[in-house]
Amino acid sequence: MATSLLALIDDIATLLDDVALLTKVAAKKTAGVLGDDLALNAQQVTGVAADRELPVVWAVAKGSLINKAILVPGALAISAVAPWLVSPLLMLGGAFLCYEGFEKLVHAAGGDSAEDAAHRDELARALADPAIDLLTLERDKIKGAVRTDFILSAEIIVITLGTVATAAFSKQVAVLVAIALLMTVGVYGLVAGIVKLDDGGLYLSRRTGNGPGPRALRNVGGAILWVAPWLMKGLSVAGTLAMFLVGGGIISHGIGPLHHWLEGIAGGPAVTLALDGLTGVLVGALVVGLVLVIRRVRTAATA
Repeated sequence: MATSLLALIDDIATLLDDVALLTKVAAKKTAGVLGDDLALNAQQVTGVAADRELPVVWAVAKGSLINKAILVPGALAISAVAPWLVSPLLMLGGAFLCYEGFEKLVHAAGGDSAEDAAHRDELARALADPAIDLLTLERDKIKGAVRTDFILSAEIIVITLGTVATAAFSKQVAVLVAIALLMTVGVYGLVAGIVKLDDGGLYLSRRTGNGPGPRALRNVGGAILWVAPWLMKGLSVAGTLAMFLVGGGIISHGIGPLHHWLEGIAGGPAVTLALDGLTGVLVGALVVGLVLVIRRVRTAATA
């Protein structure tokens, strides 16, 4: 009996070790989506009253858990019933990452659109007008953030499923659940910290006293207030870059001849990474071009 117990413990330890390894690999592959998810969700709570920022983040986090409670069983069902769909879904997810990344580049190169400016003006008027129901505005923000989260969560789950597609079903369940929980807690925990960062900086900058301690705290608070907006911009840039690297890597690995050709000309990990990024940019440009053509055809057909 003792031998059987030891064997069971050894099997469990092996399973947990495999799950930890697969989760680590899946986390690396979903880094692009994670960076973009973090930046987007932090931006979603801009314009919300300071005392409502954390409740809004919590509401979106609960919506994110519901999204993943839908997506994880769906992904496991696909893996069990139609495993051949995993690779095409993974390629679609990679192409979508590249598309989103290139669309961000186009948007950044063209500056803020008239639609963005109108949205900011509308938000400013809503915050300045006490007659407007801010709770309705808040609920709209939460719904929009949860919709965005569903798309990004779907990408994360599909990429993770592709990582564990050949593993045993129990390991697939464990890794998908682990990634879903880790990503939700990690993203929304960081978002909560980021949106309250400026409040912390403001609190420190207002400390009174002439001693070295209060002066140091005021300096730290001022530094935080200066860093906070740059942190958001940095997250956005890092997220966009990671989308090209991850999306391009998925595409290049999914197309056999392209993968072998890139391997042949790569001179090391840094070169491979750069080629994956270049692949992501080219695929993103192609998809954005196709989307624009389809939109113009539809517009011409309805005119």
